[in-house]
Amino acid sequence: MAAISAQLASFKSFSSLLNDKKCSRFRCQIKSFGNQHSNWSVEFLSGKESVHLIRNSSPPISMAASAAGSAVKPAKKVCLFYCAETEVLAKRIAAESDAIELRSINWRTFDDGFPNLFIPNANGIRGQNVAFLASFSSPAVIFEQLSVIYALPKLFISSFTLVLPFFPTGTSERMEDEGDVATAFTLARILSHIPTSRGGPTSLVTFDIHALQERFYFGDTILPCFESGIPLLKNRLQKLPDSDKISIAFPDDGAWKRFHKQLQHFPTIVCNKVRIGDQRIVRIKEGDATGRHVVIVDDLVQSGGTLIECQKVLAASGATKISAYVTHGIFPKSSWQRFEHDNGGQPEKGLTYFWITDSCPHTVKEVKCKRPFEILSLSGSIAAALQV
Repeated sequence: MAAISAQLASFKSFSSLLNDKKCSRFRCQIKSFGNQHSNWSVEFLSGKESVHLIRNSSPPISMAASAAGSAVKPAKKVCLFYCAETEVLAKRIAAESDAIELRSINWRTFDDGFPNLFIPNANGIRGQNVAFLASFSSPAVIFEQLSVIYALPKLFISSFTLVLPFFPTGTSERMEDEGDVATAFTLARILSHIPTSRGGPTSLVTFDIHALQERFYFGDTILPCFESGIPLLKNRLQKLPDSDKISIAFPDDGAWKRFHKQLQHFPTIVCNKVRIGDQRIVRIKEGDATGRHVVIVDDLVQSGGTLIECQKVLAASGATKISAYVTHGIFPKSSWQRFEHDNGGQPEKGLTYFWITDSCPHTVKEVKCKRPFEILSLSGSIAAALQV
C-alpha cells in the first residue's frame, strides 16, 4: 500500500501540471504493483474530479503467458535404490528433496558366496523414474551391483539413472606396451550395455573422471553426465577467514588441464615432477607461494606421495598455510594416515585442511572426525543431477 500511495502522489502532481495546460484526460497503464501481475489503468480527469485507479477484470494475454511461463516446474519424482556402502550418502540425497524416495534391495548371498538378490515391490516402480547409487569400491562388489543395474531398467520403469560418484578404473586407461589392458575402457563398455528403459538410454552421473579421454569411452547407448566436486570446494574456500589469500596449486600439468578453468579466479601455482638420477622430485614450475594459503587440487589421491612432496616444496617456498582437496580420497591400505595436521599454521609439518568428498564411502568412515580431514558431501549435487 505504501508503494501504491507513493505512485498516486506522483500521478496527482503530474495531473496538476496537465490541468494547467488545459488537458482534459491522460491515461497510462501500470503492469504490476509489487508481485501482483495485473493490468491497472490510471485516469487523470480535469476539474475537481479525483484520480481513478482501476484494476481491469483480466490481465492481457501477454501478461498471462508470462505468468504461466514463470510457474515453478514440479520436481521429478525419483525412486533411489542404493547398495550397503552408499546407504549413508543415499539418505543425505533423499534429505535434499522431498521428490526423492529411498528404496532398498535385499543383498543376500547363497552358501557358495554368489549373490542372491531381491528387489522388493518390483511392480511398485512401474512407470517411475528410477536411480541407483553405486559404489564400485572393489571387484568383489561390482558383479552384484551390475546384476541389479541390469535388472532395474527391465521393470517397465519410465527412466533409469546410474549414479556412480567415483569411476574406479580411471587411472588404468593407458596402453603403453603390448599386452597392457585398459580396464577403464572395459568398465565403460560394460556400463554402455545397460538395457534401455521405456524412456530410452540409461543416464550415468559421475564426478571428476580421471582422464579427459575417458569421456569418449562410453557408447551411444548410455548418456554420461560428467559432474565436478570443485563447486563444493569453491563454496568452502569462500567461508575461510583468509579467503582473500588463497592460491591454488596443481601437482602436475594434468591437474591444471582438468581444473584450471573452474578455478581461474584464484592465483595459480603449477608444480611438476623432474627426474634426477633414480629420483623424481617435485618442483614449482610457475607461480609464487609466498605469504599465501595454498590449496593443492587434484581429482584423486592414492598413496599420497605426490601431495606430500608438493606440500614440502610449497612450505619451503614461503606458503603460510597449505591445504589439499581431492574429489576422490581412495587411500588404499589406510594411506591417509600419512597426512598430519599442521598444528595451527606450521605448513612444513602438515596440512591445515584436507578436503575430500563422500564419493568413496570406506574412506569417509576411516577419516571421519580426524584432522586435517573434512568431508564435502556430494548429496546436493547428486540430488540436483537427478532432476535433469
